[in-house]
Amino acid sequence: MLRKLAFLFILLTPFFSHLAIAQKISSLAQNTANYAAEIYQQDMVNSLKALIKYNTVAVEGMPSTANPIHIAFKQALKNQALALGFDYQDHGYVMIIGLGNSKQRVGIITHGDIQPVNATKWAKSPFELDLTSEPGKLIGRGTEDDKGPISSALYAMKAIKDKKINLKKRLELYIYMAEESDWDPLKEFIKNHDLPQTNITLDAEYPVVTAEKGYGTIQMTFPTHKINDKTLHISAFTGGFFGSQIPEDAQVIIENANQTLLNNIQTIALKHPKMKYTYQWKNKQLTITALGKSAHSSKPEAGLNAITHLAELLSMQDWPNNASGALINFVNENLGTNLYGDNFGDISYQDDFMGKMTVSPTVLKQLTDGIQLKINIRRPRGKSTKMLELQINQVIQKWQTKHNINLLDLKNDIEAPFIQTNAPHINTLLNVFSHFSGIQNAKPIAIGGGTNSRLFPNAVSFGPSMPNTEYTGHSEHEFITMKQFVLNLKMYTAVMIELAK
Repeated sequence: MLRKLAFLFILLTPFFSHLAIAQKISSLAQNTANYAAEIYQQDMVNSLKALIKYNTVAVEGMPSTANPIHIAFKQALKNQALALGFDYQDHGYVMIIGLGNSKQRVGIITHGDIQPVNATKWAKSPFELDLTSEPGKLIGRGTEDDKGPISSALYAMKAIKDKKINLKKRLELYIYMAEESDWDPLKEFIKNHDLPQTNITLDAEYPVVTAEKGYGTIQMTFPTHKINDKTLHISAFTGGFFGSQIPEDAQVIIENANQTLLNNIQTIALKHPKMKYTYQWKNKQLTITALGKSAHSSKPEAGLNAITHLAELLSMQDWPNNASGALINFVNENLGTNLYGDNFGDISYQDDFMGKMTVSPTVLKQLTDGIQLKINIRRPRGKSTKMLELQINQVIQKWQTKHNINLLDLKNDIEAPFIQTNAPHINTLLNVFSHFSGIQNAKPIAIGGGTNSRLFPNAVSFGPSMPNTEYTGHSEHEFITMKQFVLNLKMYTAVMIELAK
């Protein structure tokens, strides 16, 4: 027993050696942070308003450097930076906004690209900063992830510049244009550029993120297969929007349905009180539409997965194995509404610090030869990639044999978890967080998402989302509260001073 406890202590030491020992931050940092909040609240909102209007989602087959909307966004960002008195560098996919001339540097890492949106689900355009639909909230795509942090960082730097603070280290704000879609251009940039010695990423949560689960995708296609179209069967199953969003919408079409079937379905629906289902008859064709709740796929518990819940409505029987029916059967047998892979063979596991692996079907894509299913996973440390892939493949092979189906385009793309054990500025970040948030004894945390912290020296994430609050990035209701926006401004101002003074 003692040996096990000793091992556990050694295992967790890199994380819990950084407990926020109550230390006062400098009066210079406090006063400048208060000045920033007093003077620049409206300017910060105006900055965000100007950045939000650009739909900087990735376009397949078009590099960011050739995307006219990305180019226009970068010009708007350059205009803001130069107007505030900063230097500006454009390296294609990466922009750097700087203050100071020292060779020693502090990097502030953000991104200017966004995830797709379904504009019909927003009260106003997601590309116009909505300040009125829900008073106290700034609503729009990118408000939390990650254009809001860019605006906060700009005005933190502006407050420092106003006060003519003599920093020993240069501040560099990095804005990457493909964080949500392609990290390869950033990796190429890093090969040819010296990076700051100290870095923080503004793309996650407080207090300080020192570990990130590994992102993964399990992909398969359920082939088109002829069946007797006079029998009860599912002719279509659609749902999901993009890979890192818990799907809010899904729909099935059932052929040769009857009232008894609908009664059974509606009985199961009573088990899903938070889901909304609509039923539409056309002769013997029954269409069922499911409305859940979108969320970042690293936090599936914050959403309601429309794909899995709709599949469960149809779990009273095995369906004929055309593409849609086979897909329904697979989801019900191997996934269900469980979030952690408990039904998917032996893949489920957890780590004491990083938490449980999550397993979420996120996208159904109609192809010429069938329906493609993508399952998003977020894996902690504690199991090798080889073992995880073996266990995944065993489940898929067993299911194929049972149903006499050969799935197409089988792929597993699984990244390693990230653990930061060498970031000497962690205690500084914890102290700043505790001072301004009032939350004492703050400790480093792990998250399910992945950030560019993985690529920068000594990098950890610092905000912008508060602990125990809903993260709205990637959802169809993304916002940041004005209170949080200002608090971020204060904390970023103080952190920049404390790290660079």
